[in-house]
Amino acid sequence: MTQNIHNDAEETQQMAYESIDGNKYEKELLDLARKHTTGVGEGKLSKDEVADLFRSAADGRGVTDIEKATLAYIRQSFPFTDAAARDFDEAYAKL
Repeated sequence: MTQNIHNDAEETQQMAYESIDGNKYEKELLDLARKHTTGVGEGKLSKDEVADLFRSAADGRGVTDIEKATLAYIRQSFPFTDAAARDFDEAYAKL
């Protein structure tokens, strides 16, 4: 799968966005998912890392539509341990 990725210079309320295949996502969440799936470790998001993602998404006055879209993109685009996938799906369903 080829992705067209570029960083938007746009910042709203100190939030940076990244455009992937024409869709706008929160850069901070994407960077966090990338950090957790590269380097040392198994390369999959763990339960603790899923908790980090949802904490980061809920850092403002609630989870925005862009944050929800970013979380959905992360779920479909990044590898998860089985336990983390269950935790993610349960947390996302509550948004």
